[in-house]
Amino acid sequence: MTAILEARNLRAAYGERPVLFGIDLRLPERGIVAVLGANGAGKTTTLRALLAEIRTWGEVTFQGESVNGRSTQELVRMGMMMVPEGRGTFTDFTVEENLLLGAYSRKDKDGIGRDMDRMYEYFPVLGQRRKQRAGSMSGGEQQMLAIARALMARPKVLLLDEPSLGLAPLIVQEIFTILTTINREEGVSMLLVEQDAVRALKVASYAYLLETGRVALEGTAEQLAASDDVRRAYLGY
Repeated sequence: MTAILEARNLRAAYGERPVLFGIDLRLPERGIVAVLGANGAGKTTTLRALLAEIRTWGEVTFQGESVNGRSTQELVRMGMMMVPEGRGTFTDFTVEENLLLGAYSRKDKDGIGRDMDRMYEYFPVLGQRRKQRAGSMSGGEQQMLAIARALMARPKVLLLDEPSLGLAPLIVQEIFTILTTINREEGVSMLLVEQDAVRALKVASYAYLLETGRVALEGTAEQLAASDDVRRAYLGY
């Protein structure tokens, strides 16, 4: 399958400290790929490197085109969006205002309105709370809002950093169900960073296991789920 996003020999550093050491990674068009690993393995750093938020070396291509040297803003305009860990909603703004901010670069008023209605269909609780301040909502509702806001930009690739972090299992299940529906119906490719390896491997078709800034293991979700090393370290059985 054609790759919409690909990294070859991706390296990155914070200041003078190297943190990624030659990662090769491929996200197929319309696919869901999981990036697994312990804290400090380089998962979030990989997302930030792909979105040019930190200093990088190596080759990154998006839709078959090299994007080396492109700024984060340029990559966002091209169709890459990230939902960061900790959600990052504008807490003093309403749900509706947050969604409109997600579409700030768009000029198609009618399309923005239709997409807001579509977000309320995917996330009914947001429709019920459209005039409520984001900061007064639960963690799960804010996570849904963060995802919906990113989708308002009509991205081709969604980078998701720990969407299950700190949420109750039932809320996590609801969010992952919605994500798989969006992937199937909208064709949005997703690169999913997750510590909940069990859940991630259920929705992804392929996965990478990172250790200290390197790919330690990769394969189909079924292959990693069947790996003794992965099961013992990350799956708990």
